[in-house]
Amino acid sequence: MNILNLLVKKIKNNKKKNTNRSYTALLFFKGKKYILNKFVEEVKELIEALKKNNKKNIIHECADTLFHLLVVLEQKKINLNSVMKELNGRRKITGIEEKRRRKNVRQK
Repeated sequence: MNILNLLVKKIKNNKKKNTNRSYTALLFFKGKKYILNKFVEEVKELIEALKKNNKKNIIHECADTLFHLLVVLEQKKINLNSVMKELNGRRKITGIEEKRRRKNVRQK
């Protein structure tokens, strides 16, 4: 099992724990708006780290962003495997073709 799947399992296990002992539980207790705002905050911190070009800080902020993205997926009841399947399907086409297909889907 890879680290992302282990982390998803930990998020699932911790979301109902004591909010004084689990950051994950605190996120879920505060609700979907708070979870989304935390994710946005982490993305902004990653952008700032990228601008400063500090490799160690970029790695740290990427980890924070990935964790909060997994929390968002759990809150929305979206399985990480569904995202991985989508990514796997995109390996077979170019980015340009994928964008063209997405545009056509939106117009329908």
